[in-house]
Amino acid sequence: MPFKDASQVMPDAGATGLNWRPATMEDVDNWAGLIARTAAVENPVWYEKHGDLVHVLESTKNPPETSTLLGLDSDGVARAYGRITKNPAGDKATGMACVDPEWQQRGIGSAVLVWQEGQVRTRFQSDQAMGHTTAPPRLRIQTEEQHEHQATLLMGHGYGAVRWFNEMHRPLSQQLPEAPLSAGLELRTLDPSLFEPVRQAHNDAFRDHWGSEPRDEESWRFTLEEPTARHDLSAVVIDSDTGEVAGYQLTSFDPDSAANRGFKEGYTELLGVRRAYRGRGIAQALLADAMQRYASAGMNVASLDVDSANPTGALQLYLGMGYAPVNRSMTWEKML
Repeated sequence: MPFKDASQVMPDAGATGLNWRPATMEDVDNWAGLIARTAAVENPVWYEKHGDLVHVLESTKNPPETSTLLGLDSDGVARAYGRITKNPAGDKATGMACVDPEWQQRGIGSAVLVWQEGQVRTRFQSDQAMGHTTAPPRLRIQTEEQHEHQATLLMGHGYGAVRWFNEMHRPLSQQLPEAPLSAGLELRTLDPSLFEPVRQAHNDAFRDHWGSEPRDEESWRFTLEEPTARHDLSAVVIDSDTGEVAGYQLTSFDPDSAANRGFKEGYTELLGVRRAYRGRGIAQALLADAMQRYASAGMNVASLDVDSANPTGALQLYLGMGYAPVNRSMTWEKML
């Protein structure tokens, strides 16, 4: 079953005052400008920038013709957007959106959310028909706790918060921990020869994590090519006997965030240890190494996010390494 053309389920132009269509590469600057204007008012911890949107439009699993929506005013300025992502065999879709602060409180956020739900239903119908999944349609959306207007919108449409996450910071001005690796393990800086082995290790390490799905080559490439990715601050632990990846830590650094937040932050995007290697201090060694790298690079804070109900006990691990929670976000879910 082919995807339904997005134009068949567009929000009503008369009711919203905007003209709606899928996003294209020609829209990236306009689209990024919308997100930046919104971020300047709402101050999210993170938001999508130009390079992120290019990756969105390059996706083959989530073609922009059916997975993106842009609302333009009469002058062609982007005032709202929505998008969805879904893995063909996945049991959920994820939604992202924003509305220009000057255009909020007009029902546009609701219109975008209804469009997202319609596209998700269609995606699930297509994947079910092709035998990729038997799961019923489900949409998840993440918000920061500070953005109460987003929570109000979602609750009004029948969404419930199903998971909480903590953003955690560790000042690098304090004494840094030492956590050497045990015999038979060695630490290497991430390089291209390790990209694919680390992807496979990631899929193994995150098999038991809530909401996680295997990363294929495309999504992994986008992760490694993310504009703020810092491979020089990322590290991999190798089993010296087998050459296998035992664990890894992937870092990003966003200079724009540093300017906005007033401190330089080394952010651990992903930290994973394969099941067979857990309990050997690998996560502690990777975090201690990351802090040393961040401090040497002139950064002030080591940061990361953790699922509050992570089954591996990650929250206690991070607290023990000196991290403390500073912000919370939540994942909302609705069965469609």
